[in-house]
Amino acid sequence: MRVVVLGTGALGCVFAARLAAQVEVWMLGAWAEGIAAVNARGILLHEPDGRLARVTVMACSDPNQVPAADFVLVLVKSYQTDRAAVWAGRLLKPDGLAVTLQNGLDNGPRLAAVIGAERTAVGVTYTGATRLGPGEVQLVAVQPTFIGPGRGATQLAALLTAAGLPTHVTDDIGGRLWAKAVANAAINPLTALWRVTNGALLASPERRALLALLADEAAAVARAAGVALPFEDAAGHVEAVCRATAANRSSMLQDVLAGRPTEIDSINGILVAEGRRLGVPTPFNEAVWRLLRGLTG
Repeated sequence: MRVVVLGTGALGCVFAARLAAQVEVWMLGAWAEGIAAVNARGILLHEPDGRLARVTVMACSDPNQVPAADFVLVLVKSYQTDRAAVWAGRLLKPDGLAVTLQNGLDNGPRLAAVIGAERTAVGVTYTGATRLGPGEVQLVAVQPTFIGPGRGATQLAALLTAAGLPTHVTDDIGGRLWAKAVANAAINPLTALWRVTNGALLASPERRALLALLADEAAAVARAAGVALPFEDAAGHVEAVCRATAANRSSMLQDVLAGRPTEIDSINGILVAEGRRLGVPTPFNEAVWRLLRGLTG
């Protein structure tokens, strides 16, 4: 069995390294330095308990050099989804399954439009990791991953669970996706603007108040869209995520510190657009969306 991980960032490295003990793993990405590092020395995975693992996987930047895959895990930035969908379409076996574990609400439909809904599943992961350098990652917290139904989804979930990444197949992936969107909308922009870890968002009443305002707006949009969220208290849900991933530097913070584009349009921007469509005010999400847009040009 073969799994191809699209993306060479923090979570791409974590999932590839953990799966390598179970199946043949390839990484495919556009970051030449990351690909070169993985090929030269393997993935350097710093475990939460301080252990360092060096894991050998195949890595490539050309989809034509990667053999056909039973599963494709899409872990690129949301603004790279369209290219990733084309790559997944080239790589995936006719009976294979591509799973998006990305931030954002619209990656699943964009993937399905290229490779077909029957070969696409939407997933959500709360596992947190920080990229330390090309091919080197600190696994901060192992948290649950959820995958929507699809052919092979149960088999993939079992593989991931056996690899130490607890994964569940759920019929309510829409609710799980929006639950992650609520957390992302509150945590990512604030950590990026204040340059702090997830846990530091709980350090003062002022930070917690703004965290709650962002979360409550996002949850209101979800409920107006007819989504049954797996929690009643949006602020409480986001604070629990902050505590579980306290040491993590969010992906948006990592992007800002590295001078890379952020996923702010797919995280807060899409919530603002949905709020306008549904008549739900989102002034705080719009404020942080515009702040991050201005910060990153």
